[in-house]
Amino acid sequence: MSKRKSIPVSFTPHKRGPGQHDENEDEEGGSQLCAQVQSVGEVLSDAGIVESITLKNFMCHSFLGPINFGSNINFVVGRNGSGKSAILTALIVSLGGNVQATSRGTSLKGFVKIGESSANVSITLRNRGKDSYKPELYGPAIIIDLRLTHDGVRTYKLKSKCGQIISTKKEELTSILDNFNIQVNNPMSVLNQEMSKNFLHSKGEGDKYRVCEVEVCVLCVRQIFITFTSRFAQFFMKATQLEQMREDFIHIKTTKHITEDKVGQHSEYLKELKRKYLEREDRYKNLSSIDEMHTKLEELQKQMAWALVIEMEKVLEPMKEKLHANKQSTAKYDEKVEDWKNKVKEAEKKCNQIQEQLEGITQQVQELQPKCAELKAEAQNHNTLLKSSEVTVHRCQVSLRDLEKDKAQLSSRINDLQLSINQATGSARQAKDESMQRIQCQLEDLNHQMSTLGQQISQYQHASSRAKEEHGTIRKDYDILKRAMDAKSRNLRIMEGSRSNRLRRFGEHMPALLDAIQDAHKRGQFKHKPRGPLGYLIKLKDPEQALAVEVCLQSLLHTFTCDNYDDENVLKGLMAKVMASGRRPPIITSTFLTKVHDTRKRALNHPDYQSVLQTLEIEDTVVANCLIDQRGIENILLIKNRAEACRVMMSGHPPPNCHQAFSKDGDQIFTNRCYASEQTRANCLSGDVEEDIRHLQRELETQQAQALGLQQQMRKLDEDFKQNEKLEKGAHMEMKIANDRATKHRLELSDLQNLEEPQLEDLKPLEEDLQEIVDKILTNSRKCEEARARTSELKENYDRAEREYKQHKERVNTIAEEADVFKEELTKVDEDVMKCKHHKKYYNDKRSVHLQSIQELEATLQSKEQELQANISKAREIWPERLEVERTARSLDTEISRLKVKISTQQEQEGDRGEIIREYRDALAKYKNTAQQMKNLNMFIKSLDRVMNQRLKVFADLRRFLSARCKYFFNSMLAQRGYKGNMIFDHKNETLTISVQPGRGSESDSINMRSLSGGERSFSTVCFVLSLWATTEAPFRALDEFDVYMDMVNRRISLDMILQVAEGQRDRQFIFLTPLSMSSLPETDQITILRLNDPQRGQENQDEDKS
Repeated sequence: MSKRKSIPVSFTPHKRGPGQHDENEDEEGGSQLCAQVQSVGEVLSDAGIVESITLKNFMCHSFLGPINFGSNINFVVGRNGSGKSAILTALIVSLGGNVQATSRGTSLKGFVKIGESSANVSITLRNRGKDSYKPELYGPAIIIDLRLTHDGVRTYKLKSKCGQIISTKKEELTSILDNFNIQVNNPMSVLNQEMSKNFLHSKGEGDKYRVCEVEVCVLCVRQIFITFTSRFAQFFMKATQLEQMREDFIHIKTTKHITEDKVGQHSEYLKELKRKYLEREDRYKNLSSIDEMHTKLEELQKQMAWALVIEMEKVLEPMKEKLHANKQSTAKYDEKVEDWKNKVKEAEKKCNQIQEQLEGITQQVQELQPKCAELKAEAQNHNTLLKSSEVTVHRCQVSLRDLEKDKAQLSSRINDLQLSINQATGSARQAKDESMQRIQCQLEDLNHQMSTLGQQISQYQHASSRAKEEHGTIRKDYDILKRAMDAKSRNLRIMEGSRSNRLRRFGEHMPALLDAIQDAHKRGQFKHKPRGPLGYLIKLKDPEQALAVEVCLQSLLHTFTCDNYDDENVLKGLMAKVMASGRRPPIITSTFLTKVHDTRKRALNHPDYQSVLQTLEIEDTVVANCLIDQRGIENILLIKNRAEACRVMMSGHPPPNCHQAFSKDGDQIFTNRCYASEQTRANCLSGDVEEDIRHLQRELETQQAQALGLQQQMRKLDEDFKQNEKLEKGAHMEMKIANDRATKHRLELSDLQNLEEPQLEDLKPLEEDLQEIVDKILTNSRKCEEARARTSELKENYDRAEREYKQHKERVNTIAEEADVFKEELTKVDEDVMKCKHHKKYYNDKRSVHLQSIQELEATLQSKEQELQANISKAREIWPERLEVERTARSLDTEISRLKVKISTQQEQEGDRGEIIREYRDALAKYKNTAQQMKNLNMFIKSLDRVMNQRLKVFADLRRFLSARCKYFFNSMLAQRGYKGNMIFDHKNETLTISVQPGRGSESDSINMRSLSGGERSFSTVCFVLSLWATTEAPFRALDEFDVYMDMVNRRISLDMILQVAEGQRDRQFIFLTPLSMSSLPETDQITILRLNDPQRGQENQDEDKS
């Protein structure tokens, strides 16, 4: 809340009855103010008045000032455009006022002169008297420098009288304004030209309401009533700072309620603190002393410290002796390691010689292998056909056997029935026994038949499982072959496309990608143009090395390289657009250099063979550096013959700076191993495109033929599988029929056992069945003979294919047996090499372990010595003099542990002494502090209630006093011209009603209300403004164009009234701005007239346009 200056209230308000209005209170208090009003200006304190103001580039003025004001009454006189309103606007803005208070625009940047970057305003405030602000810093005056930029930024510099900058913060300016009670946003302190016009010159009711919430109405011909709405009552409250006091009261009341809620919440917390405090107090009173045990513990700890030192000194002696012995035994390990190194070299040399001989034999075997595999496949095909035919023959035989059994059974049945019929008169007992015997034989035959069918079902299931497995194996081979065919097809398309553009070898989208990179580079999206694909930017000196170089570089052929990560991100975006699907080329990011790396010291230099770097022609230094960095091509050797490459690399002495080599077939050879290449031709670096296309076409045709053969085999296996399933299903059906027949015979047997008399049957259906079985036997016999003939033919074909395969296989085995001799010898030599390497590694490891043990022992000894010194330091910290302790550290530690356990047990029972004392003191202090805070808060709430009640009463008295004061001054001012007026305050509804009656006698009878002069309205409003001045306090007041549109009489009376009020307030400063001449004013020390220079014509027109 800002600082306020008020007139002391010395009268006692009268109590009013319930039916009385606030107006009565105002009338009662108004009569007691006469004596006090006359003494308003007796106390002199001129702190806060404006001494001078200077403007630079402000509004339309390049420079204005300095303008030095008097301490009491100041008239700023000048024509329109001379700078009067600019001075008032600068006063408002420089003292922290908002733009709306100036009525001159909507933004601060509008106050900067057109064509200038900033505007400056400097104001000097007087800082003397009892209300001065920090006089020890600022002195007798405070200088406020304001700077406005064309962006609307406002900055301050607060200086002392001598020009020293004290502060640049807006908060300091706010403190100064609060101290001096300066309110530039209050129209009762500064009334600008626009507000003056709205007050003095508005004729319509709406204009009055918009400016100061005033409505004008005529009650009669001779009366003018000015009625203020509730919004103007709020304006009156704000002008007198009563509104701010009320808001402060509301904030204090809200804070009080919050404090009461917190006090209620902390009451339970205080009870809990009290309970904890009492518990800590009980423990504090029950403490017992354990000082003796602590003293003994300290003595044992001293002995323990020096006992550890003594024991460590004893440990170090044998360690030093062991270290000395180990250092002497190092030489014998060096001799062993050198001896086994020589043996390894001799064994490896012998191994290389045998390996060369073995490679020649292996090459012969590899040449014979394709023919052997072809013969084996042919024999397997004939075998498959033979097995299928044998299965067919077997099925026919089984079917004939079953039909013969059915025929025999049926014939037996017919004979039995005939015999039964012929001997119907015979013995029934004999017929029954014979029938039972016959049925029993049939049951045995059926059981044998079901056993045979079970074996057949097992065979069919095994055949189906084997066919399914073979089908899965062939299917895998077919899928692998299909993927290879797809890859070959893609490569073929790429090769065919590369006839016109070599870039297509590196991918179908590669030309489009390079075009996109070129366009982006022209647009400046790359700092450095990326290089790639790298394989496109290199050339071979020897075309025969194309496959070797391609296998060596692999994915680097398709790689791009960028100078920085920003270029890499741009390139990735282009790849995403051009290559929406499929694999994208790799990107390597490395700073581009203008020179090729100097590899003379680390590159290989063989007299007979070249490195990859020497084989390539690379024009771009960036590409060369990338391949050197990523692959080390200066250290890779190219040797056309694989055997020669193995000899050079695996001889035990590879060329210097060489770690691997490649043969022309793409085989990779290291110093201890080699790998055969799966790639047979170069795809990207080959020179003859047509030959590559023809080769790919031949390979694709071969693979297509292989795929067709595999498809036929899969179809044949599918047919065999379905046939076996069909036969298995038929066998299951036969098994079910045989089982049903066996069940039927069992039932017949059971019936015969229970039958007393034989029954006669009809033989005709049985004879028909017998004839049908005989026909089936004849048909199956013919089929079986045909199957046997087919089987014999297939058997001959299979035997012929098998003989050819075995002959070729025997030839291969003969060559392989020759290789086995070399393999056995090579195995023995390899074993010798491994044995020598093992012994070399064993002694080398043993030597390393020995040296490492020496290092570890030295490190351990050094660590132990450091630890010993640390223990000595710690022991001296515990006890400075060395103690010769006879007890061991272990016994001392045991006793220390026992004593600590005893102390801990006692502390657990009673608690740690220091902890208990600390907890007790903390709990006591916390309880007392909380209780005192609660007591202070309760006292504060009670005091706040009492003070608030008193202040609310004083607020009501002050409001009534200011209302009566305003009413008194308003009537006094009107009376000077013979006017009468009335002001009615309704504080409950926050409304204010004012009526004014001009006293012109009978002249008013012939004057219409619309013909009332503007001077009469202006005079009434000036009286109202002066009455508000009398109720508010400020170090200075400024009024712009207060007398415009007044006649001479009203101007003279208003001016006299204003001068009278100003002379009565010598400690206040009044600044009046008017375009009229003030030559009629008396010449006194209190009045200062400041005349501004006439404006230039262009500036005057500009000001009129702004107005």
